[in-house]
Amino acid sequence: MKIALGSDHRGYKIKEEIKNFLLNSGYEVKDFGCFSEESCDYPDYARPVAEGVAQGNFDCSILFCATGIGMSIAANKIPGIRAALCLNKKMARFSREHNNANVLCLSADVLSLKRIRGIVEVWLKTEFTGGRHERRINKILEIENKYLKR
Repeated sequence: MKIALGSDHRGYKIKEEIKNFLLNSGYEVKDFGCFSEESCDYPDYARPVAEGVAQGNFDCSILFCATGIGMSIAANKIPGIRAALCLNKKMARFSREHNNANVLCLSADVLSLKRIRGIVEVWLKTEFTGGRHERRINKILEIENKYLKR
């Protein structure tokens, strides 16, 4: 599985920890930055990470910022992206099973490394269940297509 990672300065340390965890777990990882704790802007990292997933270059991605909110808003502007801010394992599981989320957004300030690691593990191992949820994803795509500027 190919995973794209990104963070702003507030998520940098946690991203580095999770990157090592993923590499040690056998995942293929590309880090889009940031690469230090120097102040930067989260959309600059959310965009290329989400574009990489939308273009099919990565199976999924994980984004980190202080709350996870900014990253999720920015990533969800890319057509084809379903970014989910998850604060616990249940949200992670449902975001995949029900919403077929392809971007996981996490809070570096609210969550501990232990909790983040657990959320990431559940999120990566959970499959989309389809069925009635497929109908709902298709309705989201209809909304996206209606407002997509070409």
